[in-house]
Amino acid sequence: MNYKRLETFMWVATIGNFRKAAEKLHTTQPAISARISGLEEELGVKLFERIGGSSPIMLTPKGKELLPYVEKILYQTEQLRKRAEVSTAYSGVLRLGVAETIVNTWLPQFLSRLHKDMPELAVDMVVDVTERLAVGIKDRSLDLALLMGPITEPNIVNRELSTFDLSWVASPDLDLPDRLLYLEELVNWPIITYARGTKPYMEIMQRFRDLEVPPVHFFSSTSLAACRSLTIDGVGISTLPNVMIKKELEEGKLKKIRAVWTPSDLPFTASYSDEPFNPIADMVIEMAVLAAKEYDARRLSGEGEN
Repeated sequence: MNYKRLETFMWVATIGNFRKAAEKLHTTQPAISARISGLEEELGVKLFERIGGSSPIMLTPKGKELLPYVEKILYQTEQLRKRAEVSTAYSGVLRLGVAETIVNTWLPQFLSRLHKDMPELAVDMVVDVTERLAVGIKDRSLDLALLMGPITEPNIVNRELSTFDLSWVASPDLDLPDRLLYLEELVNWPIITYARGTKPYMEIMQRFRDLEVPPVHFFSSTSLAACRSLTIDGVGISTLPNVMIKKELEEGKLKKIRAVWTPSDLPFTASYSDEPFNPIADMVIEMAVLAAKEYDARRLSGEGEN
């Protein structure tokens, strides 16, 4: 029985749309239709029916009955490939979402290992804020995301990666007092922070909103590199992951600020939807976990920090 036909059946059944299934499988809509027609002919049953002209398709009763068997066949096939350690058999495209903190830490090592172990696999990478990456995982436009997690929804697999601590930093040109500072003393400058809607932004905004001070000016950005540059240039004060500012601190471009409160550490996860079964993500996630562990080990030993 043709593997691609079974895989196509599973994705069309999951997404409920031939065009989107074609995008997921990196082929054309006519190719998807041909595979489904071929499988229906091979099985001698009708698997899908339309609910009107341009409406989404749905499984027939027989299609619903057969779907669990197809998913089991695909799962067992991937388990066989795993047992045989045929990682080179994995080809196609991995749609990978990555948060910028990971880009600036252990992503290069992860991608190098991925290419070594799965040389036939291409990577279509998106760097974005966690909120948008999470949407991509939920609507299956991404196969795997390395983000500030976890994603607490059914059918989402989350594996713990690195956790990064934050520090308040500013340019030495701002000449802030070298003592423990209250947050009220920081509001004379813009607070440069993560993009609106992110966990760090919401936590920082809420903390300053609770102060009895005039409205605080926030300069938010989806780019941590931009936040770092603005802080170096003395535009404002920011909280940044310590792994991203080690060099700037050593060179004297930035100075840590001792404040009475610092935002929470940032936990990252590798997250993907396992409905339907996602074999490539299931394999790749182990490499991400290993890359994070190796990076953390180097970081603890004082090596490998940016």
